[in-house]
Amino acid sequence: MPRASINGDSEADNDVLRIRPGKWTLTVVTLLRHNRLRFNEIKREAGIAQKTLTLTLRELERDGFVTRTMFATIPPRVDYELTQLGRELLEMADNMRLFAAVIADRVLAARQQFDDAGGEPVIRLSHPR
Repeated sequence: MPRASINGDSEADNDVLRIRPGKWTLTVVTLLRHNRLRFNEIKREAGIAQKTLTLTLRELERDGFVTRTMFATIPPRVDYELTQLGRELLEMADNMRLFAAVIADRVLAARQQFDDAGGEPVIRLSHPR
């Protein structure tokens, strides 16, 4: 069965849809909400390991969500800020956060029902007519 496509090229769609599943992506994007930050400011505020932050920022820069500005100072200074595309990602993240708040009670109830059943999914049998 052919996959549904957003713009007619399912391979390109799938590549774009792989954008930022990383654990730290939304944390970094949220930190850059109001202003540009230095690498160490992001690292300190997020509580993220240097290697992980480096990889996250590189991915975000590669995908066009952040820009990096290097200053010729001693010690070197590198600032990061959101691009317009990054602001759109931030808007989506804010919407996801609102959605999570709206459905939180229902999700918790579903988890409780699942756990009360011993962690086993409810099996529904249906017969074709």
